[in-house]
Amino acid sequence: MAARAFGLLLGYTADRAWADPRRRHPVAGFGTCALALEQRLYRDSRASGVAHTLVLLAGVTGLAYATERCARNPLAHTALTALATWAVLGGQSLEREACAVHDLLAAGDLDRARVQLRNLVGRDTAALGPDEIARAVVESVAENTSDAVVASLVWGAVAGIPGLVAHRAVNTLDAMIGHRNPRYGRFGWAAARLDDVLGLPGSRLSGVLAAALGPDSLGALRAWRRDARHHPSPNAGVVEAAFAGALGLQLGGVNHYYGNRREDRALMGHGRAPVPADIPRAVWLARRVGVGAVAGAVILGART
Repeated sequence: MAARAFGLLLGYTADRAWADPRRRHPVAGFGTCALALEQRLYRDSRASGVAHTLVLLAGVTGLAYATERCARNPLAHTALTALATWAVLGGQSLEREACAVHDLLAAGDLDRARVQLRNLVGRDTAALGPDEIARAVVESVAENTSDAVVASLVWGAVAGIPGLVAHRAVNTLDAMIGHRNPRYGRFGWAAARLDDVLGLPGSRLSGVLAAALGPDSLGALRAWRRDARHHPSPNAGVVEAAFAGALGLQLGGVNHYYGNRREDRALMGHGRAPVPADIPRAVWLARRVGVGAVAGAVILGART
C-alpha cells in the first residue's frame, strides 16, 4: 500500500519535472496499435466498436496487471508505479502548451498562436481571434486537468498500475474514435461511453478541488450546479463550469470544427468572457487542482 502511494507521488513529481516522454511515448505506441486494429476490425456498427475497445483494453490492462504482479518487493513496486504514473499523466505538457499559446498572443503573433492551439483542441482555429483562443485554452486546461491528471491519479490510487493504464487507454481511445461523426458515431460509441464512466470520479473531484482551491469557491459551486448539466459531456461540463465559476469567467459558446461542423455550447459560469491574460490564471488553478489530487491519491492509495 505504501509502495503504491509513494509511486504515485514520485510519478506525479516526475511529470512536473520532465513532462511527458518526448520520444517513444507508450501512449503513442498504444495509439499506433489501436489504429492498426481499427483497420482490421472497422465496421460501421457498435458491435465492431465494442470488440475493438475490449481487445485493446484487455490487452494493455492484462499486461499492466502481470507487470505489477511481478514486482515482488516494495522498491520494485514503487518504481513501476512511478514509471506508469509518469507515462500516463499529462499535466506539465498541458501547462506548457497553454503557456506557449499565451506567450505567442502576448507577442502579437496571432497566426502562430492559432497553429499552437491545435495541440490542445480539435476545433478549427483558422479564424479565431485572441479572446476566442483564450477561451479555447481555458476550456482545454479545465477538461484535460481532469482527464490527464486527476482521473488517472484516482484510478491509480484505487487499482494501482492496471488502473492507471486502463484509464489512459480508454481516454486515448475516446480521443481517437469517440467522435459524433459519420465514421465513428457507432464504432466509437463504446469507447466514448466507457470514458464517461471512468472519467466520472475524476471530474467530480476536479470540480470539488477547483471550488475549494480557486479564488471564488461559491461561484464555482453555483456554476457547477446551474450549468454543468447543459454541457454535451457529463464530465467536461462539471470541470469547465467549476473552473469558470472559480475564475469569474464565462466559458462556452459557438465552436467551429473541421468539415464545416458547428456546435453551440451552453454557457458555463456567470462572469465575463476570457481574455489572453486569463490563461495563466487557469494554469495556476489547474496546478493547484493537481496538487490536491495527488495528495488525495496518496492518502487513498496508502489505504487501498
